[in-house]
Amino acid sequence: MSIFDAASPTLPWSEAEDLVSFYEDAKLIGCSAALGRKYQIVASSQATIWSVYPELLSSHHKLVVESVHATGFPRSIDLPDGTGRKLFMFRADAGLIGIFEIGKTAASLSFSSEPETDDRILLRHQAMHDALTGLPNRRQFSSDLDNHLPVQGGERLSLMQIDLDDFKPVNDTLGHAAGDVVLRETAERLQAVLSEGAIAYRLAGDEFAAIQRGGRLGQAERLAEAIITAFKEPFTVDGIDVFVGASIGIAIAPEDGNDGEQLMRAADIALYAAKNDGRGRARSFNRSMLIMLEQREMLRRSLRVALQERQFFIEYQPLAEAGVIVGFEALLRWQHPFAGIVPPNVFIPMAEADGLMGEIGEWVLEQACRQASAWPAHFTVAVNVSPAEFLRKGLTDRVAHILDSADLRPERLELEITESVLLERTTNNLDTLHTLEVLGVRISLDDFGTRYSSLAYLKNFPFDTIKIDRYFIRDVATDEKSQTIVRSIIAMAHGLGMRVTAEGVETETQANWLQKRGCDRLQGNLLSVPMSPDAIEGFLRQASLATQ
Repeated sequence: MSIFDAASPTLPWSEAEDLVSFYEDAKLIGCSAALGRKYQIVASSQATIWSVYPELLSSHHKLVVESVHATGFPRSIDLPDGTGRKLFMFRADAGLIGIFEIGKTAASLSFSSEPETDDRILLRHQAMHDALTGLPNRRQFSSDLDNHLPVQGGERLSLMQIDLDDFKPVNDTLGHAAGDVVLRETAERLQAVLSEGAIAYRLAGDEFAAIQRGGRLGQAERLAEAIITAFKEPFTVDGIDVFVGASIGIAIAPEDGNDGEQLMRAADIALYAAKNDGRGRARSFNRSMLIMLEQREMLRRSLRVALQERQFFIEYQPLAEAGVIVGFEALLRWQHPFAGIVPPNVFIPMAEADGLMGEIGEWVLEQACRQASAWPAHFTVAVNVSPAEFLRKGLTDRVAHILDSADLRPERLELEITESVLLERTTNNLDTLHTLEVLGVRISLDDFGTRYSSLAYLKNFPFDTIKIDRYFIRDVATDEKSQTIVRSIIAMAHGLGMRVTAEGVETETQANWLQKRGCDRLQGNLLSVPMSPDAIEGFLRQASLATQ
């Protein structure tokens, strides 16, 4: 019986010569190949701890077994058969009892007379397991993967890379103790759905993995879907329900790679695709994913020179209030010399990850303020500030300097930030926002309702405007739930002295509904698609909504 033949997903050792076995409620559920060769009884489906080691039937030894199971404290027993054998018993994951047998002549561990040997075996177990969750750790994962690759003949091995979605906000808002609760429950949920022949591991942080022997793609996908379904239920932490999902990348050996490095890379690429598709889902590796990844890497390299080579440009989309144009939002665009127009949702995360967004954001702010200085004196310009740019030291000084150099009054600038900006360094964030408020700059909370939507943000941070995401506006004229949410946001914002802007307004019906409910500003293609700076003058001259 191999390590992967066991029902338990947590057997810690795969060395062929280790005499190790695991028991659940005294029934043998798995053992090493070496122990299987030594004791024929393990081949029986009825094998128990007492049939493998009948010496433990004595009342004293039974008490030792019960003590290990109850307390989790490892114990050793000298077998009274004159062979010099010694058993080291420990409690493994999920309450299993593990027994490691060492003979008198064992060379790897000098067990017979040195009292520290027990500690060495315990340390070995600890070295291969994660202390928080009890799952095998990255070291054990690497060992198991290497030991079972390459697969041969018609054999298959499935590898799943599992990342938790929205785990970071749990740590940031509820504390690391709450995060630890979620991680421990994650291990329990994984163990509960793993099929026979599968093992779960905690690699690091909120990164987990699973290896499944003998499973083809269909089996692996079914297991992945079972995991995702298990994570749709909330985690309860101190009476608070928090939702943490799972994204999974699947790779199969030998089709997607037949060594550890190849298979890990394929699973990582599939995991990236799952996250990019919206998270909370599983994706199986295919070659097109690799091509897309290579294209992204090409874009990432090109991004480093895009600013110097003037590949960026800005378009402006109008904002209307009471039927009158009152300003524009500046929208960054990238014209790649070979790939054409690259969408912002593709290149902005790259720029943030590579530390480029600070410099790019400063350029956007300067260009937008200079452009706005040529507009009618009451027009405002809205500029998005990424989390990376907001957290960059000296934001308020840069804003003040740009306003001075562009000769633009502070109240004509509106900086749009998302809720993700506020998750870290709360005290510093509050200081930054208050300093911007003192400067006279307006602050808008963008994409409200799509992420964390903490009401504490609205109470503690000085926002002038809340922008309702287009997700709620899309069907606001027909969907009662969207209507209820939008009405509530408008009423709440006005009660807090804030204005409301609706994004993504596409139809007259949407516009009429929003205006009747008191929405202050509208933005969307109904007014105009984003336009170049040169087109703004003509738009204002021709549009019936233009100011007098």
